[in-house]
Amino acid sequence: MQPSSAVVRQLWRFLQTGAINTLFGYGLYAMLVAGGLQLFVAQIVATIIAVAFNYVCYSRYVFAGVRPPKLRFLLSYALNYLLSVAALAACAALLPSPYLAGLLATMAAAAVNFLVLRRWVFTPRADATAAEASCPLAAVSGGEMIKGPSCS
Repeated sequence: MQPSSAVVRQLWRFLQTGAINTLFGYGLYAMLVAGGLQLFVAQIVATIIAVAFNYVCYSRYVFAGVRPPKLRFLLSYALNYLLSVAALAACAALLPSPYLAGLLATMAAAAVNFLVLRRWVFTPRADATAAEASCPLAAVSGGEMIKGPSCS
């Protein structure tokens, strides 16, 4: 079974946004380390700022129309942070460069983050799913989907 074009489009948007979010978070981390912050302090500061940035990007571009509970989003990032700290500690113990350690830890955490956001945070609410079922979508030029003519 082939995924629908809407799922493929969402995955593509997630990958685009994830790349931007990863570059933003890692860039901030690297800037803070270069500025003299200890790598774990730099990571927490970069993570806190990046969470707000990521929420805006994911909720407005990737999962538009699905407003996640903010608590779930924050909890997913708390899990993501714990995972990234563990990955950073492991990478820092094995690698001489804090930049490479941070990059590898970021990549590992990003992969897990995708799964958590897709399966637990940005899930359509039951009432929204029921409304969509009673209101079919119609395709228009460019492949975009809109509500059918019988929907208000």
